[in-house]
Amino acid sequence: MAYSRIGVIGAGIMGEAVITSLLRAGIDSGSITIVEKREERRKEIVDRLRVNSGSISECDVVLLLVKPQDLHSTLLQIKNDLRMDALVVSFIAGKKLSAMEEVIGSQNRTIRVMPNTSMTAGKGFAVLSPGDHATEEDIAWLTRVLSVSSVVIKVPESLQDAATALSGSGPAYFFAMVEAMAEAGKRLGLNEEDAMKAAKQVLIGAAAMVENSGLEPKVLRENVTSPNGTTFAALKTFEEKKFSEVVYEAMKAAHDRSIELGK
Repeated sequence: MAYSRIGVIGAGIMGEAVITSLLRAGIDSGSITIVEKREERRKEIVDRLRVNSGSISECDVVLLLVKPQDLHSTLLQIKNDLRMDALVVSFIAGKKLSAMEEVIGSQNRTIRVMPNTSMTAGKGFAVLSPGDHATEEDIAWLTRVLSVSSVVIKVPESLQDAATALSGSGPAYFFAMVEAMAEAGKRLGLNEEDAMKAAKQVLIGAAAMVENSGLEPKVLRENVTSPNGTTFAALKTFEEKKFSEVVYEAMKAAHDRSIELGK
């Protein structure tokens, strides 16, 4: 099957990240066509990444990166231009493949993907779920493209809401932790600049240890936790405040909201 002409609908932050992945995967910029309703943003992406702008009528693959509330109207707009043999890939939170097929019909091969914003740094995580008509060749092509900037796994579509709660929304949880740690550092006496600098570096260093040490997070945690030491005292407070349960409840809220978006 051909994957030589790619249409990208929606050129926001994630849209740009996906386009960058396409380029890094060796796809020529002249083979990529974007559709972006914001004229200033459209011009910026065309000028900077040297991609085309226009109709997706000749595209072998169409990638959807619009907001969930815009999916239905977007599909209505492109329905008549969409080739029957085009692979359609949705990167839209909460929206089931069946929601697309209700508008465009079931003749197109479809795949649903939940990426995260860390792909902009080449450290993303993407979860894909193939539709009934997607081929192994489709999955292999998309996996190759996404693997340039993300670790990729395949799950049944029924697990996409869980993937959204864990990896899709996940980067924001760590950003919030950095903010909270920096604020705590200020309350304990550090100036704002030093507190934020320390909190950021702690995240960067911890992530590097998780990635490069070969040890599980549990072992890394135990290695830095001396009995009755400072880290022990901090972690005991987390435990008393039911930190794990707070994380679960937060992720469940994201999971449930993903389900709501799909209705």
